[in-house]
Amino acid sequence: MPKHLKIAAILFCVVSAIGLLDAAYLTAKHYQGGIPPCTIHGCETVLTSAQSEVAGIPIALFGALYYGMILLLSFTYILRKKELFMRCVAYLTPAGFIASAYFVYLQLFVIKAICIYCMASATTSTILFILGIYVIIKTRRPSAEKLI
Repeated sequence: MPKHLKIAAILFCVVSAIGLLDAAYLTAKHYQGGIPPCTIHGCETVLTSAQSEVAGIPIALFGALYYGMILLLSFTYILRKKELFMRCVAYLTPAGFIASAYFVYLQLFVIKAICIYCMASATTSTILFILGIYVIIKTRRPSAEKLI
């Protein structure tokens, strides 16, 4: 296992675990009918907005599934040492980044309130995206045209 991919996999595990804890906490609070304590005004507005659910399912649950998948694939890479798992992780990260960018847009321009938990999720998905780009670059195969 190349050292740079092992370090990236460990970073993926740590950052996705943070994202998973954040999203799972918000999901649990949603199903309990509560709002988590917030240090800034706006969490309640964001977490109870129409945009916080899709078909009655909290957006945070989708985030928890996303972070859980990143964590599982990264950990699997560490155990099995197969580059395919890291490439899968890397190619998943743009979806999380795009989703987070959209949710930040919603908070700033539609809901006009900020949720600190949502911003933490946006930060973790951005870090995962940067790591994903790094892994894609490091695992890229030279094309046949470049070899000629």
